[in-house]
Amino acid sequence: MAHCRSCNHILQHEMINLVNAPASNSFLRFDQLDERESFYPLKVYVCEKCFLVQIAEYKSAGEIFSSDYAYFSSFSRSWLDHCEKYVNSVVERFRLTTHSRVVEVASNDGYLLQFFKNKNIPQLGVEPTLGTAEAAMAKGIKTIIRFFGEKCAQDIVDKEGKADLIAANNVLGHVPDINDFVKGIKTLLHEKGAMTAEFPHLMQLVKFNQFDTIYHEHFSYLSLTAVLQVFKQNGLRVFDVEEIPTHGGSLRIFVDHGDVHPLENSVSLLLKREESASMTNLNYYTRFQEVAHHIKYQFLKFLIDSKMAQKKVVGYGAAAKGNTLLNFCGVKQDLVDFVVDASPHKQGKFLPASHIPVVAEKRLRETQPDFVIILPWNLRDEITAQISYIREWGGRFVIAIPELKIF
Repeated sequence: MAHCRSCNHILQHEMINLVNAPASNSFLRFDQLDERESFYPLKVYVCEKCFLVQIAEYKSAGEIFSSDYAYFSSFSRSWLDHCEKYVNSVVERFRLTTHSRVVEVASNDGYLLQFFKNKNIPQLGVEPTLGTAEAAMAKGIKTIIRFFGEKCAQDIVDKEGKADLIAANNVLGHVPDINDFVKGIKTLLHEKGAMTAEFPHLMQLVKFNQFDTIYHEHFSYLSLTAVLQVFKQNGLRVFDVEEIPTHGGSLRIFVDHGDVHPLENSVSLLLKREESASMTNLNYYTRFQEVAHHIKYQFLKFLIDSKMAQKKVVGYGAAAKGNTLLNFCGVKQDLVDFVVDASPHKQGKFLPASHIPVVAEKRLRETQPDFVIILPWNLRDEITAQISYIREWGGRFVIAIPELKIF
């Protein structure tokens, strides 16, 4: 029986069951297509005690975030713009200088720390995946190739000293032992320092039917209510929170050791909004399965009707969320011909389970598809602007989340 990774309470309440799926970023080479793939349950629970929404650890973090992990953050211009604005903001707010120290946990390919480097602010990345860490180091960003936790944090303190700012973007939900992770933050953070973390907001996930953001890399799905409890029980305090538009609606929290920075009204106001939305009531979570099934049926009907009408359908963006959608709906190459992706690390490979090939953008002009499904719907504006030329031959865009839309 599974226990809550935050408070250790027995998990008895199921939020959604997306059946079985491989790890969403486990892309395949051509020579692997005939090999056996590993599928794992993709079932989400909600803890009735602390309201942390989570999956059980069916596949270890070490297996998921391996040396051939294919997600590189720097291939989205809008994401880089977001990060540069963040850096400018925190440098001013926390008066960071060339004598400060910034540490980013889950620093990927240096997408964020490069902006601190440009300001000559000392920076250090902690990243467990070899390929992305090597990309960061090629940019001149010192990176420790390791999973972050309390032991890792103590080793950094012993060798480098404490951090004036710790950044943790889209990683809090990715760690199986969330308490060990937060203990590491407490160990590494300077007594007068601040930590920021960004993560998709569970309220937006439910409101906008974002079940495709559920996959094995995401161990937890976070509300402010649950996050406050995790940090409090590990001796840290959330003193501010901002709502930001990334990933379909995220939160950016600000954390300190307590009484270092002013406690902002934003924290109590958002807690009240979550309570008003019934996020501390189990009934809030039980309707989500029906919503996912409705989207699945809509999406499959569109694909089948398009094929019956001899239309060519392709995808854009070999994102993890797209793999969740395609695999939950049982979509294969007979319904979606290929998926375009800007990352050369994914091109020439095949999506897990569906085995749909990932190709370069030039294939769009070569094949002139009737419909392009935008799988990372959170990048809709960026993608539609980038490949607006599909309208030259009458091509149309499609999204499936929060509901099917052709435009």
